[in-house]
Amino acid sequence: MKILVLNAGSSSHKSCLFDLSQPRADGPAQPPLWRASLDWTHASGQVELSAQAGEASLQQVLPTRDRTEGLRAMLDTLVQGPTQVLAQLQEIAAVGHRVVHGGGDYSAAVRVDGAVKAAIRRLIPLAPAHNPANLEGIEVLEQILDRVPQVALFDTAFHASLPPAASTYPGPYGWLAQGIRRYGFHGISHGYVAQRAASLMGRQITDLKLLTCHLGNGCSLAAVDQGLSVDTTMGFTPLDGVMMGSRCGSLDPGILIHLIRQQGYNADQLDTLLNRESGLKGVSGVSNDLRLVMAAMAAGDGRATLAIDLFIHRLRQGMGAMIASLAGLDVLVFTAGMGENSPLIWQRACQPFAYLGLRLRQGELQRSGQDQDIAAPDSRVRVWVIHTQEEWAIAQACLELLHPAP
Repeated sequence: MKILVLNAGSSSHKSCLFDLSQPRADGPAQPPLWRASLDWTHASGQVELSAQAGEASLQQVLPTRDRTEGLRAMLDTLVQGPTQVLAQLQEIAAVGHRVVHGGGDYSAAVRVDGAVKAAIRRLIPLAPAHNPANLEGIEVLEQILDRVPQVALFDTAFHASLPPAASTYPGPYGWLAQGIRRYGFHGISHGYVAQRAASLMGRQITDLKLLTCHLGNGCSLAAVDQGLSVDTTMGFTPLDGVMMGSRCGSLDPGILIHLIRQQGYNADQLDTLLNRESGLKGVSGVSNDLRLVMAAMAAGDGRATLAIDLFIHRLRQGMGAMIASLAGLDVLVFTAGMGENSPLIWQRACQPFAYLGLRLRQGELQRSGQDQDIAAPDSRVRVWVIHTQEEWAIAQACLELLHPAP
Protein backbone atom coordinates (compact mmCIF):
# COMPACT_ATOMS: atom_id res chain seq x y z
CA MET A 1 0.00 0.00 0.00
CA LYS A 2 1.57 3.27 -1.16
CA ILE A 3 0.82 6.20 1.16
CA LEU A 4 1.74 9.79 0.34
CA VAL A 5 2.25 12.14 3.28
CA LEU A 6 2.06 15.93 2.87
CA ASN A 7 3.12 18.50 5.44
CA ALA A 8 1.94 21.77 3.92
CA GLY A 9 3.26 24.96 5.48
CA SER A 10 2.95 28.63 4.68
CA SER A 11 6.43 28.83 3.17
CA SER A 12 7.25 25.20 2.36
CA HIS A 13 5.69 21.88 1.42
CA LYS A 14 7.32 18.61 2.44
CA SER A 15 6.20 15.24 1.20
CA CYS A 16 7.14 11.55 1.48
CA LEU A 17 5.94 8.33 -0.13
CA PHE A 18 5.93 5.14 1.94
CA ASP A 19 5.31 1.56 0.91
CA LEU A 20 3.42 -0.06 3.77
CA SER A 21 2.83 -3.39 2.05
CA GLN A 22 4.84 -4.94 4.88
CA PRO A 23 4.45 -2.55 7.84
CA ARG A 24 6.75 -3.01 10.81
CA ALA A 25 4.75 -2.13 13.89
CA ASP A 26 6.70 -0.68 16.82
CA GLY A 27 9.99 -1.03 14.93
CA PRO A 28 12.18 1.71 13.53
CA ALA A 29 10.61 4.05 11.00
CA GLN A 30 10.75 2.74 7.47
CA PRO A 31 12.64 5.03 5.06
CA PRO A 32 10.43 6.60 2.39
CA LEU A 33 10.64 5.49 -1.22
CA TRP A 34 10.67 9.16 -2.24
CA ARG A 35 10.99 12.49 -0.51
CA ALA A 36 10.42 15.98 -1.93
CA SER A 37 9.97 19.58 -0.87
CA LEU A 38 8.92 22.96 -2.21
CA ASP A 39 10.52 26.12 -0.81
CA TRP A 40 8.69 29.36 -1.60
CA THR A 41 10.91 31.71 0.42
CA HIS A 42 14.05 32.45 -1.57
CA ALA A 43 12.91 34.45 -4.60
CA SER A 44 9.83 36.28 -5.77
CA GLY A 45 7.87 34.61 -8.53
CA GLN A 46 9.45 31.18 -8.23
CA VAL A 47 9.68 28.07 -6.09
CA GLU A 48 12.59 25.71 -5.43
CA LEU A 49 11.76 22.03 -5.93
CA SER A 50 13.94 19.23 -4.62
CA ALA A 51 13.26 15.50 -4.75
CA GLN A 52 15.15 12.36 -3.79
CA ALA A 53 14.58 8.64 -4.33
CA GLY A 54 17.37 6.37 -3.15
CA GLU A 55 20.62 7.73 -4.58
CA ALA A 56 18.85 9.76 -7.27
CA SER A 57 18.03 13.41 -6.71
CA LEU A 58 16.57 16.39 -8.52
CA GLN A 59 16.86 20.16 -7.99
CA GLN A 60 14.77 22.64 -9.99
CA VAL A 61 13.67 26.25 -9.82
CA LEU A 62 10.15 26.68 -11.19
CA PRO A 63 8.84 30.05 -12.41
CA THR A 64 5.55 29.99 -10.48
CA ARG A 65 4.01 31.17 -7.23
CA ASP A 66 0.88 29.08 -7.77
CA ARG A 67 0.65 26.39 -5.08
CA THR A 68 -1.34 24.01 -7.27
CA GLU A 69 1.26 24.21 -10.04
CA GLY A 70 4.05 23.67 -7.54
CA LEU A 71 2.42 20.62 -6.00
CA ARG A 72 1.65 19.15 -9.44
CA ALA A 73 5.30 19.57 -10.39
CA MET A 74 6.41 17.95 -7.14
CA LEU A 75 4.14 14.93 -7.69
CA ASP A 76 5.34 14.64 -11.28
CA THR A 77 8.76 13.69 -9.90
CA LEU A 78 7.10 10.52 -8.56
CA VAL A 79 6.29 9.28 -12.05
CA GLN A 80 8.99 10.73 -14.30
CA GLY A 81 12.61 11.80 -14.28
CA PRO A 82 15.48 10.52 -12.13
CA THR A 83 13.36 10.20 -8.96
CA GLN A 84 10.55 8.15 -10.54
CA VAL A 85 9.29 5.40 -8.22
CA LEU A 86 5.75 4.91 -9.57
CA ALA A 87 4.40 4.08 -13.01
CA GLN A 88 1.37 6.29 -12.39
CA LEU A 89 -0.04 8.42 -9.58
CA GLN A 90 -3.05 6.08 -9.34
CA GLU A 91 -0.78 3.67 -7.42
CA ILE A 92 -1.12 5.99 -4.42
CA ALA A 93 -3.70 4.42 -2.10
CA ALA A 94 -4.08 7.27 0.38
CA VAL A 95 -2.77 10.72 1.28
CA GLY A 96 -2.06 11.66 4.89
CA HIS A 97 -1.94 15.30 5.96
CA ARG A 98 -0.51 16.92 9.04
CA VAL A 99 -2.98 19.51 10.34
CA VAL A 100 -1.91 21.66 13.26
CA HIS A 101 -5.20 22.55 14.97
CA GLY A 102 -8.18 20.23 15.27
CA GLY A 103 -9.79 21.89 18.27
CA GLY A 104 -11.55 19.58 20.68
CA ASP A 105 -13.31 17.57 17.98
CA TYR A 106 -10.64 15.09 16.93
CA SER A 107 -8.67 12.62 19.02
CA ALA A 108 -7.41 10.37 16.19
CA ALA A 109 -6.77 10.34 12.46
CA VAL A 110 -9.91 11.00 10.42
CA ARG A 111 -10.87 10.63 6.77
CA VAL A 112 -11.30 14.08 5.26
CA ASP A 113 -14.80 15.11 4.23
CA GLY A 114 -16.72 18.37 4.09
CA ALA A 115 -17.21 18.50 7.84
CA VAL A 116 -13.51 17.98 8.53
CA LYS A 117 -12.53 20.73 6.09
CA ALA A 118 -15.10 23.04 7.66
CA ALA A 119 -13.60 22.38 11.10
CA ILE A 120 -10.07 23.12 9.86
CA ARG A 121 -11.35 26.36 8.30
CA ARG A 122 -13.25 27.33 11.45
CA LEU A 123 -10.09 26.92 13.52
CA ILE A 124 -7.93 29.16 11.32
CA PRO A 125 -8.07 32.02 13.89
CA LEU A 126 -6.39 29.70 16.43
CA ALA A 127 -3.58 28.65 14.06
CA PRO A 128 -3.43 31.37 11.39
CA ALA A 129 0.11 30.46 10.29
CA HIS A 130 -0.68 26.76 9.85
CA ASN A 131 -4.31 25.73 9.28
CA PRO A 132 -4.80 27.76 6.05
CA ALA A 133 -1.78 26.06 4.44
CA ASN A 134 -2.87 22.64 5.75
CA LEU A 135 -6.35 23.11 4.28
CA GLU A 136 -4.95 24.35 0.98
CA GLY A 137 -2.75 21.24 0.74
CA ILE A 138 -5.77 19.00 1.26
CA GLU A 139 -7.86 20.77 -1.36
CA VAL A 140 -5.09 20.81 -3.96
CA LEU A 141 -4.35 17.10 -3.48
CA GLU A 142 -8.06 16.34 -3.80
CA GLN A 143 -7.93 17.94 -7.27
CA ILE A 144 -4.73 16.20 -8.35
CA LEU A 145 -5.54 12.77 -6.90
CA ASP A 146 -9.26 12.48 -7.50
CA ARG A 147 -10.98 9.68 -5.54
CA VAL A 148 -7.89 8.91 -3.45
CA PRO A 149 -8.78 8.91 0.29
CA GLN A 150 -7.40 11.92 2.15
CA VAL A 151 -6.65 11.49 5.86
CA ALA A 152 -5.97 14.24 8.40
CA LEU A 153 -3.92 13.72 11.56
CA PHE A 154 -4.08 16.65 13.96
CA ASP A 155 -1.21 17.86 16.12
CA THR A 156 -3.78 18.51 18.86
CA ALA A 157 -5.25 14.97 18.76
CA PHE A 158 -2.65 13.34 21.04
CA HIS A 159 -3.51 15.83 23.77
CA ALA A 160 -7.26 15.11 23.69
CA SER A 161 -6.67 12.99 26.81
CA LEU A 162 -5.70 16.00 28.95
CA PRO A 163 -7.75 15.99 32.16
CA PRO A 164 -9.99 19.03 32.77
CA ALA A 165 -7.63 20.47 35.38
CA ALA A 166 -4.85 20.53 32.79
CA SER A 167 -6.91 21.74 29.83
CA THR A 168 -8.99 24.44 31.55
CA TYR A 169 -7.74 28.01 31.97
CA PRO A 170 -8.46 29.84 35.24
CA GLY A 171 -10.49 32.56 33.55
CA PRO A 172 -14.28 32.86 33.38
CA TYR A 173 -15.96 29.47 33.15
CA GLY A 174 -17.75 30.69 30.01
CA TRP A 175 -14.45 30.44 28.14
CA LEU A 176 -14.95 26.69 27.84
CA ALA A 177 -18.15 27.17 25.85
CA GLN A 178 -16.18 29.47 23.53
CA GLY A 179 -13.52 26.81 22.97
CA ILE A 180 -10.89 28.71 24.97
CA ARG A 181 -8.88 25.94 26.60
CA ARG A 182 -5.49 24.25 26.42
CA TYR A 183 -5.20 22.11 23.29
CA GLY A 184 -1.49 21.36 23.06
CA PHE A 185 0.52 20.83 19.87
CA HIS A 186 3.36 18.75 18.38
CA GLY A 187 1.19 15.78 19.31
CA ILE A 188 2.27 13.66 16.35
CA SER A 189 5.89 14.03 17.43
CA HIS A 190 5.22 13.53 21.15
CA GLY A 191 3.21 10.40 20.47
CA TYR A 192 5.81 8.91 18.13
CA VAL A 193 8.87 9.48 20.33
CA ALA A 194 7.09 8.26 23.46
CA GLN A 195 6.16 4.98 21.76
CA ARG A 196 9.59 4.70 20.16
CA ALA A 197 11.34 5.10 23.53
CA ALA A 198 9.17 2.38 25.06
CA SER A 199 9.92 0.07 22.11
CA LEU A 200 13.68 0.71 22.32
CA MET A 201 13.57 -0.22 26.01
CA GLY A 202 11.51 -3.35 25.38
CA ARG A 203 8.78 -1.96 27.63
CA GLN A 204 5.07 -1.38 27.30
CA ILE A 205 4.28 2.32 27.12
CA THR A 206 1.38 1.69 29.49
CA ASP A 207 3.94 0.90 32.22
CA LEU A 208 5.93 4.14 31.88
CA LYS A 209 5.93 7.80 32.90
CA LEU A 210 7.61 9.75 30.10
CA LEU A 211 8.56 13.40 29.65
CA THR A 212 8.96 14.22 25.95
CA CYS A 213 10.72 17.44 24.93
CA HIS A 214 10.11 18.57 21.34
CA LEU A 215 12.68 21.34 20.90
CA GLY A 216 12.70 22.79 17.40
CA ASN A 217 12.03 26.35 16.31
CA GLY A 218 8.76 25.69 18.09
CA CYS A 219 9.16 24.00 21.48
CA SER A 220 6.78 22.05 23.68
CA LEU A 221 6.93 19.46 26.42
CA ALA A 222 4.45 16.69 27.19
CA ALA A 223 3.83 14.53 30.23
CA VAL A 224 2.89 11.05 28.97
CA ASP A 225 1.52 8.68 31.60
CA GLN A 226 0.63 5.13 30.54
CA GLY A 227 0.62 6.23 26.91
CA LEU A 228 -1.70 9.21 27.44
CA SER A 229 -0.88 12.91 27.41
CA VAL A 230 -1.80 14.26 30.84
CA ASP A 231 -0.14 17.68 30.57
CA THR A 232 1.66 19.81 28.01
CA THR A 233 3.19 23.27 27.78
CA MET A 234 1.61 24.70 24.61
CA GLY A 235 -1.93 25.85 25.13
CA PHE A 236 -4.81 27.54 23.30
CA THR A 237 -2.28 28.38 20.57
CA PRO A 238 1.31 27.27 19.84
CA LEU A 239 2.55 30.50 21.48
CA ASP A 240 2.21 29.29 25.07
CA GLY A 241 4.77 27.39 27.13
CA VAL A 242 8.57 27.32 27.08
CA MET A 243 10.77 29.84 25.24
CA MET A 244 11.26 29.04 21.55
CA GLY A 245 13.26 30.11 18.51
CA SER A 246 11.29 33.27 17.75
CA ARG A 247 8.24 32.85 20.05
CA CYS A 248 8.22 34.09 23.61
CA GLY A 249 6.33 31.26 25.29
CA SER A 250 4.46 32.08 28.49
CA LEU A 251 4.36 35.75 29.54
CA ASP A 252 2.69 37.83 32.20
CA PRO A 253 -0.46 38.94 30.29
CA GLY A 254 -0.16 42.28 32.05
CA ILE A 255 2.77 43.02 29.72
CA LEU A 256 0.38 42.91 26.77
CA ILE A 257 -2.09 45.24 28.50
CA HIS A 258 0.80 47.61 29.20
CA LEU A 259 1.95 47.57 25.56
CA ILE A 260 -1.59 48.26 24.35
CA ARG A 261 -2.26 51.09 26.78
CA GLN A 262 1.15 52.74 26.97
CA GLN A 263 2.65 52.12 23.53
CA GLY A 264 -0.43 51.79 21.35
CA TYR A 265 0.18 48.25 20.09
CA ASN A 266 -2.60 46.64 18.07
CA ALA A 267 -3.35 42.93 17.65
CA ASP A 268 -1.27 42.49 14.50
CA GLN A 269 1.74 44.22 16.05
CA LEU A 270 1.50 42.02 19.15
CA ASP A 271 1.21 38.92 16.95
CA THR A 272 4.42 39.83 15.12
CA LEU A 273 6.23 40.79 18.31
CA LEU A 274 5.38 37.60 20.22
CA ASN A 275 5.59 35.06 17.39
CA ARG A 276 8.43 36.38 15.23
CA GLU A 277 10.56 38.78 17.24
CA SER A 278 10.86 37.09 20.63
CA GLY A 279 12.47 33.92 22.00
CA LEU A 280 16.11 33.22 21.18
CA LYS A 281 15.95 35.70 18.31
CA GLY A 282 14.47 38.54 20.33
CA VAL A 283 16.71 38.18 23.37
CA SER A 284 19.97 37.49 21.54
CA GLY A 285 19.45 39.87 18.63
CA VAL A 286 21.29 37.25 16.57
CA SER A 287 18.95 34.57 15.24
CA ASN A 288 16.28 32.01 16.06
CA ASP A 289 18.89 29.35 15.15
CA LEU A 290 20.43 27.91 18.31
CA ARG A 291 23.69 27.16 16.51
CA LEU A 292 24.23 30.81 15.60
CA VAL A 293 23.29 31.99 19.09
CA MET A 294 25.72 29.49 20.65
CA ALA A 295 28.49 30.69 18.31
CA ALA A 296 27.83 34.27 19.40
CA MET A 297 27.87 33.17 23.05
CA ALA A 298 31.24 31.46 22.51
CA ALA A 299 32.54 34.75 21.06
CA GLY A 300 31.58 36.56 24.26
CA ASP A 301 28.25 38.11 23.22
CA GLY A 302 26.40 38.95 26.43
CA ARG A 303 22.91 38.99 24.92
CA ALA A 304 23.49 35.61 23.30
CA THR A 305 24.65 34.22 26.66
CA LEU A 306 21.51 35.59 28.32
CA ALA A 307 19.35 34.04 25.59
CA ILE A 308 20.85 30.58 26.18
CA ASP A 309 20.61 30.93 29.96
CA LEU A 310 17.01 32.06 29.70
CA PHE A 311 16.11 29.23 27.31
CA ILE A 312 17.55 26.63 29.72
CA HIS A 313 15.85 28.27 32.71
CA ARG A 314 12.45 28.19 31.04
CA LEU A 315 13.03 24.64 29.78
CA ARG A 316 13.87 23.44 33.30
CA GLN A 317 10.74 25.13 34.66
CA GLY A 318 8.60 23.34 32.10
CA MET A 319 10.28 20.00 32.78
CA GLY A 320 9.67 20.38 36.51
CA ALA A 321 6.00 21.14 35.90
CA MET A 322 5.56 18.07 33.68
CA ILE A 323 7.32 15.83 36.23
CA ALA A 324 4.95 17.12 38.91
CA SER A 325 1.97 16.21 36.71
CA LEU A 326 3.44 12.73 36.21
CA ALA A 327 4.19 12.28 39.93
CA GLY A 328 7.45 10.64 38.92
CA LEU A 329 9.62 9.96 35.89
CA ASP A 330 10.90 6.84 34.16
CA VAL A 331 12.00 8.20 30.78
CA LEU A 332 13.08 11.60 29.45
CA VAL A 333 13.14 12.12 25.66
CA PHE A 334 14.71 14.92 23.62
CA THR A 335 13.66 15.34 19.99
CA ALA A 336 13.43 17.81 17.04
CA GLY A 337 16.20 20.10 15.80
CA MET A 338 17.61 21.51 19.03
CA GLY A 339 16.57 18.49 21.05
CA GLU A 340 18.33 16.00 18.78
CA ASN A 341 21.53 17.93 18.10
CA SER A 342 22.60 19.91 21.16
CA PRO A 343 24.60 18.15 23.90
CA LEU A 344 24.68 21.50 25.72
CA ILE A 345 20.90 21.39 26.09
CA TRP A 346 20.93 17.75 27.23
CA GLN A 347 23.53 18.46 29.92
CA ARG A 348 22.19 21.75 31.24
CA ALA A 349 18.54 20.72 31.12
CA CYS A 350 19.22 17.54 33.09
CA GLN A 351 21.45 19.03 35.84
CA PRO A 352 18.69 20.00 38.32
CA PHE A 353 17.09 16.56 38.20
CA ALA A 354 19.93 14.59 39.74
CA TYR A 355 17.71 14.24 42.83
CA LEU A 356 15.54 11.87 40.77
CA GLY A 357 18.52 9.61 40.16
CA LEU A 358 18.96 11.00 36.65
CA ARG A 359 22.58 10.84 35.51
CA LEU A 360 24.01 11.26 32.02
CA ARG A 361 26.89 9.22 30.64
CA GLN A 362 30.37 10.29 31.64
CA GLY A 363 32.60 11.79 28.98
CA GLU A 364 31.67 13.88 25.97
CA LEU A 365 28.19 13.39 24.62
CA GLN A 366 27.87 13.43 20.85
CA ARG A 367 24.96 13.94 18.49
CA SER A 368 24.21 10.83 16.47
CA GLY A 369 22.30 9.80 13.39
CA GLN A 370 20.81 6.98 15.46
CA ASP A 371 18.40 7.07 18.38
CA GLN A 372 20.55 6.90 21.51
CA ASP A 373 20.27 6.45 25.27
CA ILE A 374 22.54 9.10 26.84
CA ALA A 375 21.87 8.15 30.46
CA ALA A 376 24.56 6.58 32.64
CA PRO A 377 24.17 2.83 33.19
CA ASP A 378 23.15 3.38 36.82
CA SER A 379 20.74 6.25 36.10
CA ARG A 380 17.29 5.56 37.52
CA VAL A 381 15.77 7.66 34.71
CA ARG A 382 16.57 6.67 31.12
CA VAL A 383 17.32 9.61 28.81
CA TRP A 384 16.79 9.12 25.08
CA VAL A 385 17.59 11.31 22.10
CA ILE A 386 15.18 10.19 19.37
CA HIS A 387 14.81 11.42 15.82
CA THR A 388 11.17 12.37 15.42
CA GLN A 389 9.44 10.71 12.46
CA GLU A 390 6.18 12.57 12.03
CA GLU A 391 5.69 11.55 8.39
CA TRP A 392 6.07 7.87 9.29
CA ALA A 393 3.60 8.28 12.15
CA ILE A 394 1.08 9.87 9.77
CA ALA A 395 1.50 7.04 7.25
CA GLN A 396 0.95 4.46 10.00
CA ALA A 397 -2.17 6.29 11.16
CA CYS A 398 -3.53 6.24 7.59
CA LEU A 399 -2.99 2.51 7.35
CA GLU A 400 -4.63 1.89 10.70
CA LEU A 401 -7.66 4.02 9.80
CA LEU A 402 -8.23 2.67 6.29
CA HIS A 403 -7.13 -0.94 6.86
CA PRO A 404 -7.39 -1.69 10.59
CA ALA A 405 -5.73 -4.83 11.86
CA PRO A 406 -8.17 -7.72 12.44
